[in-house]
Amino acid sequence: MSGGVDSCTAAAMLAEQGHDVVGITMRVVADEEHRSVFQPCCSAQMAEDARQVADTLGFPHYTLNLVEKFDSQVIGDFTSEYLSGRTPNPCVRCNQRLKFGTLYKKAIELGAEYIATGHYVRLARRNGRFAVQRARHLAKDQSYVMAGLMQKQLAMGLFPLGEMTKQETRAKARELGLAAAETPESQDICFIPEGDYVGFLRKRVGAMSPGPIVNTSGDILGEHSGLMGYTVGQRRGLGISTDQPLYVVQIDIEKNALVVGHEEETYCRRFIANEVVWGGMPKQTGPFDGRVQIRYRHDPAPCTVSPRGNELEITLHTPQRSVTPGQWAVVYDDEDRVLVASNIKDFERLRSSPATSEATA
Repeated sequence: MSGGVDSCTAAAMLAEQGHDVVGITMRVVADEEHRSVFQPCCSAQMAEDARQVADTLGFPHYTLNLVEKFDSQVIGDFTSEYLSGRTPNPCVRCNQRLKFGTLYKKAIELGAEYIATGHYVRLARRNGRFAVQRARHLAKDQSYVMAGLMQKQLAMGLFPLGEMTKQETRAKARELGLAAAETPESQDICFIPEGDYVGFLRKRVGAMSPGPIVNTSGDILGEHSGLMGYTVGQRRGLGISTDQPLYVVQIDIEKNALVVGHEEETYCRRFIANEVVWGGMPKQTGPFDGRVQIRYRHDPAPCTVSPRGNELEITLHTPQRSVTPGQWAVVYDDEDRVLVASNIKDFERLRSSPATSEATA
């Protein structure tokens, strides 16, 4: 229970249905000085709001001190990924390692049968396996950031808001008399509320080393201010002037070089992904088709998935822009159920226009 409208309403609905509810809030900020850097969802007031909901509805509430774990397993991972030239999604890590990691263990200690959250996602069954399924309210769907959960984690999952819209959630909160009904919505990464991840990284790891900006032919076009400040597909903020728009197509950590290209060079037909988590489909050895989502706000694209040991080779039927290492590739079936999730490791960039299938590593 963060104290926001979603988690508080989910808890209240379960209590209303007669479940024996225990509320748990994660403390992820050390003190008030650092708390100002975080979203309101991590504030002391929000934690108090969660406790008040629990007190009002008559169920126990605990606050777990996860400051060190959040810093090492979520923020630390976020930082190291950027230092490696990758673009991570910290919400996936938080769900894997804390909400369904540390809290999973705590729930077992408390004798809980389920872990309920306020995520907008549904839990389905597919051929005897659990599968994350898109929420009914597609605009709020969070299946992408929940797709990395394993079967034993999903077996304890309960998602009361999966069939509801945000408006229905707020209406239900008002009906239940929850103060959280009017809580503002969080939009950014919780520990980077203004979206200034570059400033955050500079404070955490210090100054970044500048280096060359080169085109795909190796010609030097300018100088970057540190590779952590860029991501594949980025167009704005490159600091170079050309006749045609240029985009980041590669972050070369070994050469400390930022590689840019024209729009047609941002497209990809094939990529490799690891950290494979099988969802509604058991581990496969042969190829299969699905629809892959390559970032949080991406419309899934038809693809063929070919398992390669502990990795997946994913071939896009239509080339897609800005396939980005560090982001998750989530493959869905035609009923919006997650078949498999994996972390993008490397990709092949098209040599010419998307209309041609020729690609180069």
